[in-house]
Amino acid sequence: MNQQLIFTNHVAQKLDEIVAEIKPANVAVIVDSNVHDAVIPRMQEESETIRNATIVVVKPGEDHKTTDTLTEIWDKLTSAGVTRSSLLINMGGGVITDMGGFAASTFKRGIPFINIPTTLLGAIDASVGGKTGVNFNGLKNQIGAFAEAETVIVSSTFFKTLPDSELWSGYAEMIKHGLLASKTDFDSLLAYDLTDRNYDRMLTLMEQNVAVKSNIVAADPTEKGIRKALNLGHTAGHAFEELAMERHAPLSHGYAVIFGLLVELILSKNLLGFPETEVSRLAEYIKKHYGVFRITPDEYDRVIALMHQDKKNFTTDTINFTLLTDVGKTEINQTVSEDEIRRALDEYHELLK
Repeated sequence: MNQQLIFTNHVAQKLDEIVAEIKPANVAVIVDSNVHDAVIPRMQEESETIRNATIVVVKPGEDHKTTDTLTEIWDKLTSAGVTRSSLLINMGGGVITDMGGFAASTFKRGIPFINIPTTLLGAIDASVGGKTGVNFNGLKNQIGAFAEAETVIVSSTFFKTLPDSELWSGYAEMIKHGLLASKTDFDSLLAYDLTDRNYDRMLTLMEQNVAVKSNIVAADPTEKGIRKALNLGHTAGHAFEELAMERHAPLSHGYAVIFGLLVELILSKNLLGFPETEVSRLAEYIKKHYGVFRITPDEYDRVIALMHQDKKNFTTDTINFTLLTDVGKTEINQTVSEDEIRRALDEYHELLK
């Protein structure tokens, strides 16, 4: 992986140093309206780069991560005179880094870009590793490409204004990385007090956690093999997220992933002998910190149909999962029957009663 990862709480200073080395013809910054109001004024005071950049503002939220918004971004980049000698900065959560990265990878056949995630979820997952894209026809990330940011500047300084729910959303991906890494990592994450809001400690923890993902991505940049391990929790999680959108009651990506993790650990237990004690421990943690996402048996067919549309499947006739035989022991490319999924959904409800 050629992507440069920088962990710092002096974002403006580091950004100006990087841009001074690149010497782009001009700079454009993509943000949503929430980040524009909460972050851009401060960054304009502290950073010459942001002060002189064209700011492209889009509507916030997963429901605006679409080809329509992508076209809007391309139009604004054209009007700003952006060329292949320019630099694009994506500043925001996962929606912005996913969509902005795809915009950069396709505009003028590709322009360099930097990601500055402002949420924990964006910092841990979306901004790192080169996956970009937009949603299409109500399905997650159906249109996209592998395109790495030149640099990702990871900081916890932006988290001070985030509600607790945003931190818990990002922490779900950290727990996933812990499950992939080792029992020691998993145990330490479940024991960590996220509500303490110690931002320096959080930055250190993030650096350790992102290393799990970056090492996997370096070994398999385009997801031909071991990178599929990072899909743990996402086959079920994306289906839950899409179902929530259909209900017009959106579920954040991280919350969808944590509920998806539970379903997929149940499948791991039933099919591969994953320890039942670890499934129960995660279920108790979820109930305490995330609540419950309920699915009625009448909705099982719809959930399974959404899983069939997941882009990780080999065909639309099968459903492909990443599962575990134990914490830190991954099995990719696990095809699971619809009956086993229904059984797991039944157990999911029992555990979260």
